[in-house]
This record gives sequence, C-alpha cells and structure tokens, in this order.
Amino acid sequence: MNSQFLTVSKTALVALHIFSMLFGLYGMVILPRMPDFMNSLPPVGQQIYDFGMSRGGAAYIIFGALALVIHGVQIIGLRKTMLFFIPACLISLASELLGTSTGFPFGAYTYTEGLGFKIAGLVPFTIPLSWFYIGFSTYLLSRAAFQEVRGIWGVVAPLLLGAWLLTAWDLVLDPAMSIASSFWVWLESGPFFGMPIQNFAGWFGTGLVFMAVARWLWKTDVTLNRDQLALPLVVYTANILFAVALSLGALDIDLRIPVAMGLLLGQVPACVCWWLAGNKAPVLDPAAE
Repeated sequence: MNSQFLTVSKTALVALHIFSMLFGLYGMVILPRMPDFMNSLPPVGQQIYDFGMSRGGAAYIIFGALALVIHGVQIIGLRKTMLFFIPACLISLASELLGTSTGFPFGAYTYTEGLGFKIAGLVPFTIPLSWFYIGFSTYLLSRAAFQEVRGIWGVVAPLLLGAWLLTAWDLVLDPAMSIASSFWVWLESGPFFGMPIQNFAGWFGTGLVFMAVARWLWKTDVTLNRDQLALPLVVYTANILFAVALSLGALDIDLRIPVAMGLLLGQVPACVCWWLAGNKAPVLDPAAE
C-alpha cells in the first residue's frame, strides 16, 4: 500500500483520536458546569451531544488502535505489528473476562455501557484495543531505553518497563474513568481511591504477559529512533493528559494524587525513553518483514 496514503491516514486517525478525547472532556468536564447552556441547546445540538457522549468512548479507542497499527506496519512491518496486536488483544480480553467474572486478577468490577458492545456481555470490544495501542506504545518506548543493552537484560528490562508505563497510565486512568465518569464500576472497595491495589498488580501482570509473548514471537528485537517513536509518545501523552483532565475535573473528589503519580511515574519516564532513542537508529524497511 502507498506509504504516503498510510501516513495521511495515520495522521488523520491520530487527529480524530485526540479530537474524540477533547469532545469527551468538553461533555464530561465543562458542560456539567454549564447547565443553562445545556438547556438552551436546540434539538439538533442535543442530538449531536448525545451521540458524541454515547459513541465517543468507543470511537477514541478505535481511532487510537488503527493509528498504532498503521504506524507499526510502517516502522517495524506488518508481521511484527500483528504478532503484537493478536496476543495483546487476546490475552487482555481473557484477563478482562476473567476479571469481570471472578474478580481475578484486578478485583471485582463491572463495565457500564459507555465503551460499546460487550463481548460475552461482560467486556466492551474496545477494551482489548486500548490494551493494544497503549501497550504497543509503551513497549516501543521502553525498548528505546535499552537499545544498547545486550543479553537477557536487554530483553527483560524493556518488558518490565513497558508493563510499568502501562500500569502508570492506569494509576490516573482508573480513578478518572470509574469515579469521574463511571465507564466502569468497582464492586469492592480498596485503599487507592476506592479501588483495590490488586488492580494494579493485575494490570502489570497482564501487560507483562502479552508483551513477553509478543517479544518471544518476534524472535528479534527492534531499534527505533526518535522520529519513529514520536507517534507512540504523542498517543501515550494524549491518553495520560485525557485522564489527568478528567480527574482534575471531578466534582466530588480530589484526584490530584493519582494525577501526580501518572505524570511522574508514567509521562516523565516515557519522555526520557523517547529522548534516549536518539536520532541515528536505522529505519526498518517493512518489506524485509
């Protein structure tokens, strides 16, 4: 497929991904503080708002996943991208189905209707896609920090850091999505803003497993430069900031602690990884895959 077409499509998808999140923030954070404006909307405006709020949660995830698939094809080839995409989606889906059925490994929770059609009536079909595109971004960024490391540590360290960055995103995402916007509901309480610490162990473990499976299937690792990692960093940053804005906009609870944790433990290390990639790494020809 034409490389220029892929690049234009990817850019458009990232723009739609970010726009969908901004629309969601406008609807969930700003408009609730403007009841008079909401009441003054004409019927068509109300319909647009209702459509965006009911479909926007699924849309931003789909746009993000498609953008990362295209980007992966361009920088590491179709084979490696699919060998990450498939385990990420299948393993995360299995983990989520187990979690919503038994409470393991995340704790007891249930999804509301805000993220689209539910697989087996339990897990929105978009959830495995979100695991993929953030997990793919964090693994590629983490790999950049260890590109000069050889041996077993050069394989294991990016997996651990990638799973950590994925979990750091959830530190701010989970309070934002379950408390500030109710995309899912916790059925048990815990010490981290009403949710169990077990949740984050489940996130780290799930991410580590699918990243390890993907890396094993790859057989060889990747070497990427800052230009190639710019889009993963942009998408990771946009998702962190979306959760930050949603958390800071919460009306009934102070979520500044998870905001600080997400930024310090996720965003800052991700930026450091991107910087460590340098500018001279070779560009992989996808045709070689």
